[in-house]
Amino acid sequence: MLADLLVKWNPRINLVSKSTLNDLWSRHILDSIQVLRCAPQNVGHWVDIGSGGGFPGLVVALMAAEPEAPKKVTLIESDQRKCAFLRTVLRETGVKASVVTERIERAVPQEADVLSARALADLTLLCEFAERHLQTTGTAVFPKGARWQKELQSAQKSWSFDYEVVKSITDPEAVILKIGELNRVGSHTP
Repeated sequence: MLADLLVKWNPRINLVSKSTLNDLWSRHILDSIQVLRCAPQNVGHWVDIGSGGGFPGLVVALMAAEPEAPKKVTLIESDQRKCAFLRTVLRETGVKASVVTERIERAVPQEADVLSARALADLTLLCEFAERHLQTTGTAVFPKGARWQKELQSAQKSWSFDYEVVKSITDPEAVILKIGELNRVGSHTP
């Protein structure tokens, strides 16, 4: 149902690139499933920022019956039209998740166990968003493309964090960065 709704809505609000619609399953859905699979299992609250067309957050919510699925999913998106799409998919599938129509930097801090974002921003800015919305013990999972190493090096100038690199199953040059223990460089946690 997600694929059908995406194809129907995409011409009006550009949820994903038109050139990727023919490869919707591997390019968007399977890519989102692998983010869920590499994240910590059975968490309380998963927050997806800049949700757009719902990848990976909406797919994570739709997989609620899976053993590794989080108990609660929140999608944060500032574009009201994209939020309408997200709410339509949730309503028509009967899946429970919250949609927050707000800019990421203005949304109430979410205290997420897992924070995800796909094709949203470079890693340095994602770390700022994670600082706001991720619990101190939480994990961020960020799919990144071929330039991931450069982004990682750049982010490490401003941020200290533990990370794990998980190779993507959908793109040989892409990875999923799992980040935890996030702190600004020069700051100390008690």
